[in-house]
This record gives sequence, C-alpha cells and structure tokens, in this order.
Amino acid sequence: MKIQTEENTMTVTLERPYITITNIIWSFDWRTQQINVLLIKRADAPFKGFWALPETAMRVHEGAHEAALRLVREKIGLSLSAVHAEQLATFTAPDRVPGNRALSLSYMTFLPDRPKLVPGPGTTDAQWFALAPEGHGHFSFHYGKYAFTTLADNEYLHDQTPTTGLAFDHNWILTVACRRIANKLNYQPTILLILGPTFTLKQARYIYNQFGQHEPDNSNFLRNHQHLLTDTGTSQQDGPGRPAKEYRLTHA
Repeated sequence: MKIQTEENTMTVTLERPYITITNIIWSFDWRTQQINVLLIKRADAPFKGFWALPETAMRVHEGAHEAALRLVREKIGLSLSAVHAEQLATFTAPDRVPGNRALSLSYMTFLPDRPKLVPGPGTTDAQWFALAPEGHGHFSFHYGKYAFTTLADNEYLHDQTPTTGLAFDHNWILTVACRRIANKLNYQPTILLILGPTFTLKQARYIYNQFGQHEPDNSNFLRNHQHLLTDTGTSQQDGPGRPAKEYRLTHA
C-alpha cells in the first residue's frame, strides 16, 4: 500500500493478523464450594505441554460473541444464551504469539452447570482449576500439583517465554478477568450466573467474599445490592433453620 504525502511517497506493508477468541470459562463446584476456571493442556507447539485458556479461531460469518458461545457448545456441550458471555478485552501485544501476529478477543463465559470435561482436538487434558483468594487483589488457581497465580502490573512482560505460568499471555488475561469481576460486583455481578438461574443470599455472599468484597450478613448484603436482585418467590433449604429465599439477577 502506498501513502502519498506532500514530500514523498511511502510504501507500507499491511499485515492481516490472526484473530482468536480466548475464553475464560467460569463454573461453580457445589461439592467443594469452589469457583472454577477451565484450563486445557496444549498438545502442539507453541507452548506444547503448557496449560492455557481455551481458544478458537473466529470464523468468517460469525461475530466474536457468537464464537465465544460456539466454543462452549463445541468443547463442553452446553448451549448458552447470549447473557452468559461478555467481552473482557482485546490483547494485541505484537509478540504475544511467537512467530505470528495474533490478536486475542477475550470473553468470559459463566456456566450454570459444571459438566464433565473431555479433552478435544489440540489438547491432552482439560481440567477445572479452583480459585483461591490470596489477598490484596491477587488470586491463585489450583488443580492437583498444578498452581498458577494472577500477576501484578509490573510482572506482565511482552516477552512471552513462560517457564512455570500459562501459555502465551494467558496469565495476564486471567488476571484482567479476575479484576473485572471484582470491579463489577456492585453494578453488574454476572459471575453469579455460575450459581444457576436462582440462588440464595448466602450463596451470593460467598461469591462476593471470594473476590474480595466481604459481606458479613444477609440483611446488609440485600440492602446494598437489592437493585441488582429480584426475589423469585421461591425458597430452598440452605443450611439449618427455615428455608432461604431464592433470588435471580434482575438484568440477566
């Protein structure tokens, strides 16, 4: 492509970057009472044998939101409505993928169920990693002997050569995802969708507490967040005592 200026003509080479959808897929394990994120182990280079967030290429005739939901449908077998996915950010560091110019349109998807995982093409393993708050806005994710932590701002380097972290810049993407969820708890707590269509105040408070917003009792929690919740008129037995009211997200 040639660009004409008043003084001279410059020839500029335009590259067409490869576009991927990186999906941070959240779920809740009712048995262990833990928030989970899905990681897959890569079967191919680059970063063969590294854990990574699930990705898919965006197809010609679909939008990014559609691609994020398609990934969940194809890899996990769940067909979700559009409300269960939201765009996180776009990651464009020139060397985030070795040898290629690749952009990541990242999405977060909130699963109302936690299905059994089966590794798909290009992966050797797929597992739910449990979130653990580490204080001061940091989080770790654990499965068996494997553990990964979110990053501080000064720990993110454009030189993507991890030795103990996730593949590519996925540690950083996961860090941004955790921050986004924590920052949206008071106006758009879509993370509560991992509890299913309805939940009790106690269950919602637990999610808030895991992301660093400590809610000591139901009455204060409801007073502070009642604009976000709708009483469904139903109840469930959530511990000893009388049944607990069930709520849903008002705008979900």
